Amino acid sequence: MSKKAYVFPGQGSQFSGMGKELYDSNDEAKVLFKKADEVLGFEISKIMFEGTEEELKQTSITQPAIFIHSVITAFTLENFEPDAVAGHSLGEFSALVAAGALSFEDGLLLVQARANAMQKACDGEPSTMAAILRFDDEKIETICKEVSADLGEIVVPANYNTIGQVVISGSEKAVDEAMQRMTDAGALKVVKLNVNGAFHSPFMESARADLAAKIDEVVFNEPICPIYQNVVAEAVTEIDIIKVNLIAQLTSPVKWTQSIQKMKAEGFEAFEELGPGKVLSGLIRKVR
Repeated sequence: MSKKAYVFPGQGSQFSGMGKELYDSNDEAKVLFKKADEVLGFEISKIMFEGTEEELKQTSITQPAIFIHSVITAFTLENFEPDAVAGHSLGEFSALVAAGALSFEDGLLLVQARANAMQKACDGEPSTMAAILRFDDEKIETICKEVSADLGEIVVPANYNTIGQVVISGSEKAVDEAMQRMTDAGALKVVKLNVNGAFHSPFMESARADLAAKIDEVVFNEPICPIYQNVVAEAVTEIDIIKVNLIAQLTSPVKWTQSIQKMKAEGFEAFEELGPGKVLSGLIRKVR
């Protein structure tokens, strides 16, 4: 029997007007948007509905906005009965709330703390990311190691998004050098991303420590279904392990390709994306 998983997007799927239709058409959604404004202490709903692209691109806005949209979409679905959940990076928090492991309020406070900690880490030291298309994963890993050793600066694989799409993360100099070497070695395309930090790399160590302190303050419950977590790319239900993986995620690669491969191998055929956009749906289609 085929199983169904719900998946939740991360940063990058935001757009102006996100959630407005949900707010206008559903009373439960209205209550939750207002609750989110209260929890955060400012009208994030107004920024989501009317904000400019520039406003929505700020990490401190983007992450809570996507989380709010994703979780409210899940909460207002009829017959939400997942066999498993998974989330890409930030989306892992949305998945945990949808699966009952965290309350909406606690999840939102953790996401806000995570976003602020990541922003602070980005401001502390210049760093960046780049997408590498149609190039072997192992070659990417090897070149990152070689560049790091040669330059004495960090560059690591950060996001295994789908077959033929990996994002690297590190110092400006090391990322530029890795991009050049990968182009020379036959990568179809390398694209510097418009981000102000090296997410999912050792550059996020200070953010990891800040988030760990916040996670220790929050009550987690056993989820209603397994969550396939980014760091391990396998199903997890134990609260202590979920927390460890959530913290490690900030400085570790997002193994999205490997997570989807594992889920498909374990009988998942139907994946429904909950949140703004359909980024994950596109990525999942390419994973065999």
